[in-house]
This record gives sequence, C-alpha cells and structure tokens, in this order.
Amino acid sequence: MKKRKILFLGESYRADVLTWTNGLKEFGDFEIISWELKTPSDTFFNRTLRILEFAFALFKIKKIIKRYQPDMVIAERTTSYGFLAALSGVKPVAIAQQGITDLWPENSILLPFKKIIQNYAFKKATLIHAWGPVMTISMGEADVDMNKVLVLPKGIDLVKFDNKNTANPEKVCAIVTRSLLPEYRHDVILKSFGLLNKKGVDFTLTIIGDGKQLPNLKYLAKKLNIEKKVFFTGRIQNTELPTLLKQSNFYISMPTTEGVSASLFEAMACNCYPIVSNIAGNQSWITHRNNGQLITVDDPKMLAEELLWALENSTYRKESILNNRQFIEDNADYKINMKIIANKYHELINSIKTN
Repeated sequence: MKKRKILFLGESYRADVLTWTNGLKEFGDFEIISWELKTPSDTFFNRTLRILEFAFALFKIKKIIKRYQPDMVIAERTTSYGFLAALSGVKPVAIAQQGITDLWPENSILLPFKKIIQNYAFKKATLIHAWGPVMTISMGEADVDMNKVLVLPKGIDLVKFDNKNTANPEKVCAIVTRSLLPEYRHDVILKSFGLLNKKGVDFTLTIIGDGKQLPNLKYLAKKLNIEKKVFFTGRIQNTELPTLLKQSNFYISMPTTEGVSASLFEAMACNCYPIVSNIAGNQSWITHRNNGQLITVDDPKMLAEELLWALENSTYRKESILNNRQFIEDNADYKINMKIIANKYHELINSIKTN
C-alpha cells in the first residue's frame, strides 16, 4: 500500500480527533498534516476575530496544499472546516458531522448562513462520516446523498479501556467525564447527589475535566454539603482516564444535546453502568432499564431515584455491564473500525488517481 498524505482540517488536540488521525496513521500508514483556526471562541470579541480568520483561511489552506500536495482532505464540522475542505480543490474529501446536527446553536443569527455552507459541503464531499445512526437524521432532512454516508463510530481502544473494574458494587462510585460546560448539566448531577446525601446514601462522585463552570460547581457542592464526597480532578491526561473509569461503577452524563459519545463507549467498555440523559444521541445506545437508564433532561429528582433503583438491583446491573462490554467489542472496536475507515480512504484515493 503506497504511503499517502492527508490534510486534516479541525482541532487536532481533541481526544476524539486524535483517535481518528492516530488510527489513520496506524492502520492506513497515512502521513497527517493538520491545520486549524488559532483564535479561540471564548468571548464575543474573539468570536468576531475567529470569523475574520475563517474568511481568510482558504488562502492559508491553499498554501499548505501547494507545499505538501496531500492526496486527500478530511475535516470535522460540516459548517466550518468541512466547508473549507469542500472549497480546497483537493479530491477526495471526507467530512464528519460533529454532533446530532452542526446547525447549532438553534438561535444563532448565523443559522441561515450555516445551512448554505453545510449544504455546499455535503454536496461536494466524496464521503460523509456519521459516527452513529442518530447523525443521519439531520442529513436526511438536508437531502444528503446517503450513498456517500458511512455510518460507523471511530471506536475506542479496548486494550486501554478494558473491563477489569475494581469498584465496590455495593456503593455508588460515580464518574462524570464531560467538559465543565453549561450544556453538560453538571449542576443537575450535583443536585441529585445532594438528594442522595440527604437520604444517607454513601457515595463518591468523581468529576473529570475543566471548563468555565468549575468555580460555580465547587460552590454548589459546598452549598449542598457534599464537597467532601465530590472530587474535581481538573484536566487530566487521557492515559489516566481508564484507571479512573475502572475505579467507578456508575457513569453519569446529562447533556442537553449529543451526537455519538466516545465517553459513553469508554465507560461501557470499563464496566461502568451508564445513566444518561434521555435524548436521541443516547437512545441510539441505551435502552431504559435494559442496559442503562435514561433520565429526563434537567430532572435531578429522577436521576437520584434511578441511581437508587440501579444500586438496589445489583443482579440486573451486573448483567447489563457484561452485555454492554460485549456490545462495545462487537460495534466500537477502534482496531476494527479504524481499519475499515483507513481502507475506505485508500480506495477513494486510488479511485481518483486512476480516473
């Protein structure tokens, strides 16, 4: 197999992106060249600067293409980097939708513009990634040619995220691994544990990650008198995550929107029982009181009650985590899925080269 070059457009530091690009290196022997926007989007001023940077991004990308002569361009987010990939002039182009839809937030004044550029990206792409079935819904609504869509998660490393769980099954040892941002509703999780604490339930709650909500969440934990049972780790190395998951028996995630969550797959692989918000992105993988539990968004009382139910039904929980591990082995093995994706890229490149 001839060594090929891929230009990746997107935030190269993110864990799920590293799974993608490292998998292409490992299983496709690709050389990866990366480019991303440098301006953060944390303030209104910076967001304005980022839009300006985006406007001139194509000139920079064309220079990189001239210098490195990539055989293919891949990109995440159909409304930003995916659009730039479609404009790049390189074929083939693979783009990946980031969530259940990239037309987000729903109240954005830029939404009509985003629809236009997304439709262009969908039309020009050679291959479109849907990391899970839920992502195809919005694609169908946008009249995407579904023959171009590959529905397959990138998967997770099942050697790293193994099922040697050491948590005490008789106690709630819960873990949250999502960024500390408002849409992940960590405050709802803390309030539910405040209710459990009032009932005298013994627990530990480990909250991994960093984000602008951290000071507020620490204050809330103190206000609820659970600060001695809640551990905020801050940002950690991804290599530390499997150990912390294997020391936990409950995985909790309460986002208001979700695409395909690698965090959920990692937890399921490590025999953490999943309790997640009842939204489309989670319904693809979790059936209520079958292999996990689905909680109404923003309902801490229900979360506390369902946690108690799961704790009391240990036989059911044990069976669920075994089935979940098997499901991940069958459907989300990084070594299998990334090999399929890498081979598909080589096929697309070879097809372009021979035409």
